[in-house]
Amino acid sequence: MSAGSPLGILAGGGLLPGRVAAAAVAAGRTVFIVGLEGFAEKPVLAPYPHDFTRIGAAGRVIELLRANGCKDVVLIGTVRRPSIFDLRPDGYALKLIGRVGRSVFGSGDDTLLAAVVKVLGEEGFRVVGAHEVMTQALAPRGVLGAVAPDTAAMGDIARGVAVARALGGVDVGQGCVVQSGLVLAVEAIEGTDAMLARAGTLRRGGPGGVLVKIAKPGQERRADLPTIGPVTIANAAAAGLRGVAFEAGGALLAEREASVAAADRAGLFIIGIDPTEF
Repeated sequence: MSAGSPLGILAGGGLLPGRVAAAAVAAGRTVFIVGLEGFAEKPVLAPYPHDFTRIGAAGRVIELLRANGCKDVVLIGTVRRPSIFDLRPDGYALKLIGRVGRSVFGSGDDTLLAAVVKVLGEEGFRVVGAHEVMTQALAPRGVLGAVAPDTAAMGDIARGVAVARALGGVDVGQGCVVQSGLVLAVEAIEGTDAMLARAGTLRRGGPGGVLVKIAKPGQERRADLPTIGPVTIANAAAAGLRGVAFEAGGALLAEREASVAAADRAGLFIIGIDPTEF
């Protein structure tokens, strides 16, 4: 990374943009955050130099990053993907759409994010992954809390890996919920939390289901790694699940201690897996 220049952070919703900024500052680097209006949260960005712009104002984003001397850029935070009709692209964004093609807006998230990374590179920026800044955030392998999955739960994890791999192969989602071999829900554009809420309404009797999240095959890992945090654990517990499995080294574990503590309180297992072993 270009350590002498400020780290640019293109921020969506949630706490992660602030955590990336805090990690960069702790490492002795200055930051500048471009918050996307309607997604980025003012209290999260407030401690750091920042500005806001709407998601379709690509020219303004580039202008802000350049004006503040940013060479490296992190894309982080939740963004509800707009349709091309709701985007209201500025003149610069229209040119970008012409370069990458309108078809990316009708494709999966990874295809679109890969196009964004490519365009930023062509504009002279280097996109870096959040995990390159928050070096301790990559999810480790193995059982992290006090509860371990039993044989039946490992069977559900194996089933979930196969389903998530198939979903990712067509650039749809990164996760699913499996209970006793039945796929209760798969993740699409609604995101993990909404999927968990839906799974809770579909649960069967017997041991609860398992949330499985893995990176998509060939995923652009600098922009959209699967993320697990305390909210994920709370929603998994509310849905009646008995555990969460994620790709070790291929997912961000936000607030690791709080996530593990929440899982222990709820009696859930939390485990990092190697999908290639299933």
